[in-house]
Amino acid sequence: MASFLLLLCVSSLFFPIVIMGAQPRKPIDVPFQRNYMPTWAFDHIKYFNGGNEVHLTLDKYTGTGFQSKGSYLFGHFSMRIKMVPGDSAGTVTAFYLSSQNSEHDEIDFEFLGNRSGQPYILQTNVFTGGKGNREQRIYLWFDPSKGYHNYAILWNMYQIVFLVDDVPIRVFKNCKDLGLRFPFNQPMKLYSSLWNADDWATRGGLEKTDWSKAPFVAAYQGFHIDGCEASVQATYCATQGKRWWDQKEFQDLDGLQYRRLQWVRQKYTIYNYCTDRSRYPTMPPECKRDRDV
Repeated sequence: MASFLLLLCVSSLFFPIVIMGAQPRKPIDVPFQRNYMPTWAFDHIKYFNGGNEVHLTLDKYTGTGFQSKGSYLFGHFSMRIKMVPGDSAGTVTAFYLSSQNSEHDEIDFEFLGNRSGQPYILQTNVFTGGKGNREQRIYLWFDPSKGYHNYAILWNMYQIVFLVDDVPIRVFKNCKDLGLRFPFNQPMKLYSSLWNADDWATRGGLEKTDWSKAPFVAAYQGFHIDGCEASVQATYCATQGKRWWDQKEFQDLDGLQYRRLQWVRQKYTIYNYCTDRSRYPTMPPECKRDRDV
């Protein structure tokens, strides 16, 4: 396995079309109650159309959130979300996977609100063994508050792919043999929340939440989970290598996906920790690995 992963990392760096990828399967829509449960401020979650649509509400008293009923080791997870419209500065809508311990793993989508007329910022991050600080930020090529868009995470032994409407916006490779930790043995639950983060979210905390615009509402559909369900004690996936998202074509992106990823990087990226020399005078090893991908 180690020699194969080394080959995968090297080939991804120099020959990005060597291993052909494939588009994830179309998510299967299910009601909220099938896969999820509320976690706090239950009265700030509203259900519509038999649970096929859910609204989270944030006011000056509290936000709210929900989590998956199961824990998972690898899979494909997606949600259709319509972000808080209008003046959403200070608010954060989050959709993420996380384990629960002091050295937790985490895979984050965080949507940072902004003043009216200014674009949302999408921040992604990856925690391994309790260490994060791998933020990347992009503008989206559409207004995410005008309608539903699909946000997905594909996670297997080889890579983590963040997707927006099937466009890969970030890839985090498994190269443990190069000294890089990768989430592979801690079951994670899925979480989503809407909360006030005006101490940091908008212009580093300079823009505060305007509570006269409350309540703020984020809307959700398509509560898709296709993962390797595990007990919280499990450290491996019993169906390893047998699920669609575990097959060879999903061990790397294909040529079209790499071109789309480059398009996002070139046109929409506004921050990448890999190029922040004030924080990282020496480029982190995963950045050296991925800079030519």
